[in-house]
Amino acid sequence: MLNGPAPQSKGLPIPSAESATATINQKREQILQGAMQVFLKSGYAGTSMDRVATEAGVSKQTIYSHFQDKDGLFKALMEQVTIDRFRSVFCIDDFEGDPAVRLRQLADTYLTKVADHNYLALTRIIISESERFPELARLWTRTVIQRGRGLLAGYFNAHPELGITDPEAMAHIFFGSLVSFVLTQEMLHGKELVPLERDRIVNSLINLVLNQAPIVHSAASTARLEQVKRQDAGRTSQPTPDSDC
Repeated sequence: MLNGPAPQSKGLPIPSAESATATINQKREQILQGAMQVFLKSGYAGTSMDRVATEAGVSKQTIYSHFQDKDGLFKALMEQVTIDRFRSVFCIDDFEGDPAVRLRQLADTYLTKVADHNYLALTRIIISESERFPELARLWTRTVIQRGRGLLAGYFNAHPELGITDPEAMAHIFFGSLVSFVLTQEMLHGKELVPLERDRIVNSLINLVLNQAPIVHSAASTARLEQVKRQDAGRTSQPTPDSDC
């Protein structure tokens, strides 16, 4: 009796690493979208993993496998609406580029891609619940403010030609001005009461940063400045004549 060829197994194809990663990312995004809706409707205190699971259409165990707990889930949302959107402008190890161009890109990215409805809604949650949940405010500060400020300060450090003596403080001023502008215009009725064009803020911030570089005078101009100072000092030391008035 002749033995024919062994039948080939018809098992399911093994997914590639790329497809497996895509599936994980898709599931993660599905959870984040559901979580965003629940957090916006119920606030931080009123959000439960059961409600997120229902909204996202996944099991609660799936959420825990991706984010561990509610704090981890909220942190991921913070990163998604803030830090992740800046990656198109700044990478951790990428400090190249003309500061005038990169800073404008950074400001425009924040004002057009970051400061949207979800960002403002999360900010409201942080502010309204920070007293009852101080760790929530600390989480926001560590995840968003500290990382963003550190990233921009690193960029300033990599460009000594800007002449910035305190990169961390300048980064705080830059981001703080943008945040203040958005909160005032979008949340505190600033568009109605104290309207201000976005370009005016951006242009002023960039000019502030670029004008930090010290002015280098030639030897001739330095000598002329010293002469003017001596002349001014001589005039101020002379007695003032009595006035007839």
